[in-house]
Amino acid sequence: MHKSWIVALAATLTVPAGAQTAASPSPTPDYTQDAAWLCRPSRADACAANLDVTVVRADGKQTVERFRPAAAPAFDCFYVYPTVSNDPTPNSDITAGPEEQAVATAQAARFASKCRVFAPLYRQVTLTALRQTMTGGAPAVDRAMALADVTAAWKSYLARDNKGRGVVLIGHSQGSGLLKQMIAQTLEGSSAQRNVISAILLGTNVAVPAGKAVGGDLKQMPICTQAGQYGCVVTYVTFRADSPPPANSRFGKVPQPGMVAACVNPVALLGPKAANDAIFNTKGPGMSSAAQPAWSSVGPPVTTPFVKAPGLISTECVSRDGFSYLAVTVNADLKDPRTDRISGDVVVGGSILKDWGLHLLDNSVTMGNLVELTGVQAKAWRGVGLPSK
Repeated sequence: MHKSWIVALAATLTVPAGAQTAASPSPTPDYTQDAAWLCRPSRADACAANLDVTVVRADGKQTVERFRPAAAPAFDCFYVYPTVSNDPTPNSDITAGPEEQAVATAQAARFASKCRVFAPLYRQVTLTALRQTMTGGAPAVDRAMALADVTAAWKSYLARDNKGRGVVLIGHSQGSGLLKQMIAQTLEGSSAQRNVISAILLGTNVAVPAGKAVGGDLKQMPICTQAGQYGCVVTYVTFRADSPPPANSRFGKVPQPGMVAACVNPVALLGPKAANDAIFNTKGPGMSSAAQPAWSSVGPPVTTPFVKAPGLISTECVSRDGFSYLAVTVNADLKDPRTDRISGDVVVGGSILKDWGLHLLDNSVTMGNLVELTGVQAKAWRGVGLPSK
């Protein structure tokens, strides 16, 4: 997986408000043009890459699952990627580099087994700007520009492509934050809200009143509480079960009094018999994390780009010391040949940044479950076509 994406994920929320001043923009994107999109249906792009998976079982036996996109998907997915751009300017242009392509392949492409995938390019705050900020600079980043682009892309999608179809919103980190703002400012209360099957907002904090499913950052869309629900939000931030958020963590806690960061475990939504269907990058999440050990001490090396290890991890939502988060347990078995470790901690200068948790694996730890869940939600949505109460 491309190094720049992983480094970006480890920096994306570090820009202070004081640095959010106007940037010199590249031309405004024209989302009626296919070139303004990172992914569109029926096109050879980042969302049409090889997604084959090697399944490594506890005894070390391997099988390969070939990925097949849906022949006639019944609904759509609208994906906004996290901070990845290596452009030298504070806000990016809308030319897709290898970093944008890599993250779309990892985070969005697999949903094509259920939906048509649309992913706009947008003038995001760049990795370059974030690095400058982290070293004491004050680049003229423009977050309003990024939000305006995502909103314009959404409106173009509705006018050009939607045609009354249901749609799942998907984001991670900066992308989730932008989608959360767009939902609150543009989508809620509009006629298009009835088309939203769900919103998957990973790696960002979504505030809700303690003990309630709606309110806080979003006034109308509740968090999802059952698989057959639609018009709702799936959101979480990820930490190892044995390394909970330290007091200084930016993830899993919100500043609003009486509010908590929502945590929705997609595995739990799918029922008591559901198991984690994690799908990992074979080589690990990237160079800001420790290298992934061999998936098994027996058998050939894994050659597909992605891997599953059934039963290796389990997840649950945890509330502890004011934080709410998805806790990941690695079910290690020293007696079997399969690995007992997953890499994913953010490592800088040889030290693990515990306040970042498993941010690099937010999508991976439930990827298969998320894909399955969208299909269940879409089926429920098609039965009524309006958000459930």
